Amino acid sequence: MIAADPDFNLFRDYLERTCGIVLGDNKQYLVSSRLGRLLEQRGIKSLGELVRQVQQQPHSGLRELVVDAMTTNETLWFRDGYPFEVLKSRLIPEFIRNQPGQRLRIWSAACSSGQEPYSLSMAVDEFERSNLGQLRSGAQIVATEISASMLSAAKAASYDSLAMARGLSRERQDRYFDETAPGEWTVKAPIRSRVEFRQLNLLDSYSILGKFDIVFCRNVLIYFSADVKKDILRRIHATLKPGGYLMLGASEALNGLPELYSMVQCNPGIVYQAR
Repeated sequence: MIAADPDFNLFRDYLERTCGIVLGDNKQYLVSSRLGRLLEQRGIKSLGELVRQVQQQPHSGLRELVVDAMTTNETLWFRDGYPFEVLKSRLIPEFIRNQPGQRLRIWSAACSSGQEPYSLSMAVDEFERSNLGQLRSGAQIVATEISASMLSAAKAASYDSLAMARGLSRERQDRYFDETAPGEWTVKAPIRSRVEFRQLNLLDSYSILGKFDIVFCRNVLIYFSADVKKDILRRIHATLKPGGYLMLGASEALNGLPELYSMVQCNPGIVYQAR
């Protein structure tokens, strides 16, 4: 099904140009597993033919199907734990001290099927329950995702028992979800209402998003080249208010750009503060 190296090279060049994802030489198996069914359904015999069809028929919907298949959608609730505790114990109280009466704005970049932004919304709710009246203007969470199918799933806010079991405590499940069908739970309206979803490619402009106090861009930069990663981090900095914070994934580090970010140790975890 998947053609030899020249076609693979053509496809990975296309993928990097389109959404920044860099595929190593040893990733043919990944492409084959993710695109095999699509190629078969469309009667496309090689990756080279796939790239040509996408480029010749930009409005056919094929590009979106390729992006959906190739963007990684591994996600879970309250991933790694500490970022959400740091948010409640340090970042929100600091925001309240420095910007009393203002609305907190958080960006969840590459939000996949919605677990991160809804986890953020639950964390904000938990802070408000423990600190009545302190976050007077509330919070807005803007969640962005390149994949149209993932964005639709995130907006639906409905999850099966397998998804619910990944990182969600029973207490949070009971408090923040309604069981809408056997084996299916939906995020409650007050948690959903804090989140606004938008389709966005991280290679595109962020200007429509406005300014943020905190940006969560976790476990996504590892898929980009060093140059693209640095460009994204520069442009994220431009969206942060002075003194705002960037939260990366547990296995990610911000190497370079000392003129833009300061590392802050939180014990556990690290955040990066915009200079």
